Amino acid sequence: MTRTILESATKSVTIGFDEPFCVIGERINPTGRKLLAAQLEAGDFSTVEADAVAQVAAGAAVLDINAGVVYNSNPNPNETEPPLMRKIIELVQGLVDVPLCIDSSVPAALEEGLKVARGRPLLNSVTGEEERLEAILPLVKKYNVPVVAISNDDTGISEDPDVRFAVAKKIVERAADYGIPAHDIVVDPLVMPIGAMATAGEQVFALVRRLREELGVNTTCGASNISFGLPNRHGINKAFLPMAIGAGMTSAIMNPVALPVSQKKIAEKRAEVEAAGIVLPPEMDDEAFVTLFGMGSTRPRPGAEMEAVRAANLLTNRDPNGAEWIAFNSAAGKAQGGRSGRGGRRRRGRG
Repeated sequence: MTRTILESATKSVTIGFDEPFCVIGERINPTGRKLLAAQLEAGDFSTVEADAVAQVAAGAAVLDINAGVVYNSNPNPNETEPPLMRKIIELVQGLVDVPLCIDSSVPAALEEGLKVARGRPLLNSVTGEEERLEAILPLVKKYNVPVVAISNDDTGISEDPDVRFAVAKKIVERAADYGIPAHDIVVDPLVMPIGAMATAGEQVFALVRRLREELGVNTTCGASNISFGLPNRHGINKAFLPMAIGAGMTSAIMNPVALPVSQKKIAEKRAEVEAAGIVLPPEMDDEAFVTLFGMGSTRPRPGAEMEAVRAANLLTNRDPNGAEWIAFNSAAGKAQGGRSGRGGRRRRGRG
C-alpha cells in the first residue's frame, strides 16, 4: 500500500490510501493577499505567525509555505524569495511542530527551504516541463524528500484528462530514472473550476482513481479551485472534498480555518438589528452577538471544509471508533460555550 512519509522535528505524517485524509494548510501564501505581501516586504511576520498557529489548531497536519511575493523595491524573485523562504520556515518551525510543504516556482527558494526544514518536508512542486524536471528532480533526490507532481507540461494545462494522466505518468517515470520511488510522488491532477467546465468534478474523480490504480501514487489538489468564480464556495468545497476522498484522493492543499467575522460585518448587522427594533442586552459582547445571529465567530475556528473531511474520514473507516470525529465535535461545542439551542436549555420530553 502506497505511503508517503513526511516529518517535522518530532512528528511524522503519512499520506496513504488507508490513512486519514491529509490536510495541508494553504494560508501562508501571499498570492492574492495584498496585505500579507506588503507585510512580508516590510519585514512584518505577524500574519504568518497567526496563520501558522490557527491552521494547526483547526486540524492541518502539514503547512504549505509559499514566499512568492514580488517586492516593489525589487521585482526579481530569484533574489528576494530564497532568503524570505528561509526566514518564514525558521519562524514557523519555532511556533508549530508539523511537517512543511515547501512551495515555490523558484528552484533556489526550494533549496534554501530544504536546507533549513527539519525532518522530511514535501517539495511543491515539479511539472512535466523539461526545464522544471531537470531543475527539481535532482533536488528531490539530493535531499530524499517527496514531491508534488503537477499534471501540466510545456504545452500548458490540458482540458483532456487523458493528457493530464500522461503527464503524470511521464513525471513518475522520469523520477524513477533518478531513483525516486513512486511512493514519494504526490500527483496533483489539476482541479478545474466547475463554473468554467461542467465536467471538472467528474474528470478529477476519474483521474484520481486511475492514478491510484495504474500508477500507485498518492494525490493532492488545490481544493478551492473547484468553486472558483461561484457563489457559496464553501458549500461547493465541502461537497467536493468527501467525493474526492471517496474517489481515492489522499490529501489537499486547502484552508482549514473559518476566518473571524470582521468588525465591519458586525457593525452592519448591529445596525440592521437596531433598525428592526430589536433590543439586545447592553453587556452582550461581539462573540455572543455573532453566535446569536448565526454569523460565525470572532475567533478563527475549523471551517466547514474541515468538518466535511472529518466526516469523510469517519465514513471511509479512517477514523477508528469515531475518536477523531467525537473529539472534533467536543472541541466545537466548547468553542461555542457548550450551548444547546438558542437559549442553551433543553426541553423536557412529553410524558
